[in-house]
Amino acid sequence: MKKLFTIALFTGFAFSAKAQTIVNRHTDIDKMVKSVNADSLKSYITKMVSFGTRSTISDIKSKTKGIGAARNWVVSKFDQFAKQSDGRLTAFLDTTTIKPDGKRVDQTILLGNAVAILKGNDVNDKRVFVVSGHLDSRVTDVMNRVSDAPGANDDGSGVAGVIEAARIMSKYKFSATVIFVAVSGEEQSLLGSGFMAAKAKKEAWNIEAMLNNDMIGSNNASETQIIDNTKLRVFSEGLPAFELDKNAKNIRQFGLENDGKSRQLARYVKEIGERYVDQLEVKLIYRNDRFLRGGDHTPFVENGFTAVRITEMNENFEHQHQDLRTEKGVKYGDLIEFMDFEYLRKNTAVNIAVLANLAKAPSMPTEVKVDVKNLSNSTFLYWKAPVNGTTKGYYILMRETSSPVWQKKFFTTATELRLPYSKDNYLFAVQSIGNEDNESLPVVPTVGR
Repeated sequence: MKKLFTIALFTGFAFSAKAQTIVNRHTDIDKMVKSVNADSLKSYITKMVSFGTRSTISDIKSKTKGIGAARNWVVSKFDQFAKQSDGRLTAFLDTTTIKPDGKRVDQTILLGNAVAILKGNDVNDKRVFVVSGHLDSRVTDVMNRVSDAPGANDDGSGVAGVIEAARIMSKYKFSATVIFVAVSGEEQSLLGSGFMAAKAKKEAWNIEAMLNNDMIGSNNASETQIIDNTKLRVFSEGLPAFELDKNAKNIRQFGLENDGKSRQLARYVKEIGERYVDQLEVKLIYRNDRFLRGGDHTPFVENGFTAVRITEMNENFEHQHQDLRTEKGVKYGDLIEFMDFEYLRKNTAVNIAVLANLAKAPSMPTEVKVDVKNLSNSTFLYWKAPVNGTTKGYYILMRETSSPVWQKKFFTTATELRLPYSKDNYLFAVQSIGNEDNESLPVVPTVGR
């Protein structure tokens, strides 16, 4: 049978000048992106700063100061948004007891993650997408539980983005479930995200993607004085931390060092983010995180989930992990005056565009294979339909082995396709496409014989 397909290219990577560029924006997602409000984001951060310190080991009984008051306030915001969700959004404080560790926890604490779950409207769709920021803050001494630690950017910005995403997305329906979470304990060694990732692994949550937002609201660097609010970094792991020993041979043999699931998610963030958010370039950083630092996506990666870190392009270390002070004319501290709320608006919009597109899309195609039975200068791919959602077709993605991003798309309504390009020279993946053109994450084929 003849297989029908069309060809489209990503902007800026031309194989053929005559090819069509895909730039379609889904109407509802475009509305969500345009609904992100810089003033709302500023109001959230102003409130978080008002709690004085949000140290994980600070007071949990006060109604106005410390981590306890802060996490209860976040839950109250989620509860407020739940009223507009027709029962789809529910919020709660997810707690666990943490014992002293002799390092960053000096007494038993009740750790709490502020969580809101936006239930998908398809009861058969078990997919989950997670977006996070960390609520806790710190000064120079991570064990200082009393001094003011505003944490406006680290990580008030990430939590503000999560709250704004919940506000906007709770008004809409999605096939899959979206979880919004402000975790605690990041500065105390990723305690809240570790608790959540372990729970998700134990309870077999079907998390297809996790977006960790940590410092997404400052536009300048301390040493270089660069000021730029047009670029956003996405950190992603290439080789899987989970069961690498079982996958290493296949990765080496077929040159898939740059095609782990988190790396595919990062490419997806770049394509969808740049599609919906103007005047912003998503930069792919090929490592799990920065030197000497860690983020809340890491426990998810280590438990076998697909996760990335989203963070500002330029970091100002005078405004991170600093006691509030002025020395030699330099003002130190993570203060709200150093925020760029237009930049935070754009970065929050990237999260919403990616989450909404994923949650509206059908699930990924299954059993994706590339035929290697014979020597040939073409590539034959075949797969099965996704478990959830209705598809109008599939994209086959193609790129040169040296390219960081997908360069070419082929559309087909079939579940197999032969392409006139050698499997030896290119890398491929397959995406499910829904009736409203929302794309699933790509799946790299395994070997079929």
